[in-house]
Amino acid sequence: MIEPLAPDMFDEICPSDLSPIRFGDKWTGMVVRCLEHGPRRFSELRVPLRGVTAKVLTKSLRTMERDGLVRRSVAGRQVAYELTPLGRSMVAPMDAACAWAREHWDELLDAREGVLADR
Repeated sequence: MIEPLAPDMFDEICPSDLSPIRFGDKWTGMVVRCLEHGPRRFSELRVPLRGVTAKVLTKSLRTMERDGLVRRSVAGRQVAYELTPLGRSMVAPMDAACAWAREHWDELLDAREGVLADR
């Protein structure tokens, strides 16, 4: 059995929000992170992804399934989602993008604050 997902897995000011590098829609990268250690039920995904509505998470999961990144399995009344090999292949590039964002965190914040100050 895998550990439950931590409710604070994603900081409100997450580097993924600052990074100009995107993986799918706003939630795809975070869903990949939630699934990288094994399958999860929809309700488990909602814990760390508390900022997403059920409708938007469903849409993201369906898009990821359509794109071959996630597999949906049904056992009785339980539905679980897991990464496919294609989805799992996104983890290494995401790690590199996260490392880049951490390295350039201050520059990204300065740039964003500069743009907001100009408005």
